[in-house]
Amino acid sequence: MTSPKIDVAYVAELARLELTEEEKALFQPQMESIVKYVEKISSVDVEGVPPMMHGRELVNSFREDVVRPSMDREKALGNAPARVGDEFLLPKIVEGAES
Repeated sequence: MTSPKIDVAYVAELARLELTEEEKALFQPQMESIVKYVEKISSVDVEGVPPMMHGRELVNSFREDVVRPSMDREKALGNAPARVGDEFLLPKIVEGAES
């Protein structure tokens, strides 16, 4: 089976890329090589192989939540440039309707 000829100029146009003639000449054989490789992969017999989303089994890597002592509130707020009660005071960064 022969590979269809890839028109690099057309592919570049679809991708909104401006290529010089030298770049087109460079990329032409590369694109054809890629298509040949994809055709080679498509010839592999996958009869009986179930479809999958990932090549490896996905494992949840989250750890269990464990309650542990945390930093003292006063120590955490000690270096705050500004605070309101037991909270950090931050400048407003969102503009728009007042709430």
